[in-house]
Amino acid sequence: MTYVVTENCIACKYTDCVEVCPVDCFYEGETMLVIHPDHCIDCGVCEPECPAGAIQPDTEPDSQKWVDLNRGLANQWPVITERKDPLPHAREMDGLPGKLTHLQASKPLRAWARSNAPTLWLEATR
Repeated sequence: MTYVVTENCIACKYTDCVEVCPVDCFYEGETMLVIHPDHCIDCGVCEPECPAGAIQPDTEPDSQKWVDLNRGLANQWPVITERKDPLPHAREMDGLPGKLTHLQASKPLRAWARSNAPTLWLEATR
C-alpha cells in the first residue's frame, strides 16, 4: 500500500505533510505536490497533516489513477523536504471541483499523461 496526493492539492499546495515524512517521498510541481508511490513506506503520518485532505491511501476507490499520476509526476519533479507557504489563493481553491484543469505541466509531462493516464488527461482537457 501507498499514499497518494489527490486533486484537492492542486492550486493549494500546502506543504505541512512534507515535514513529517520520514523518507522524503514528496515531490513538488508548480501547483501541487505528489508522493512517489514506490518510495512511500505506508506510515500514514502525512495524511492527517494535510489541511486540504488531499492525501489518501491507495486502497480508496478509484485511487489507481492517482497512483499513476503521482508516480509520473514524481519522476519529473524535484523532491521537497521542507515546508513552504501554500499558494496565495489556497483557501479559496480548497475544495473546489475540477481542479485537475489547473495542473500546470510541461510538454513532456502532458505527453506522458496522454499515454499513461488517459482518464485523467480526458478529465483535465474537458
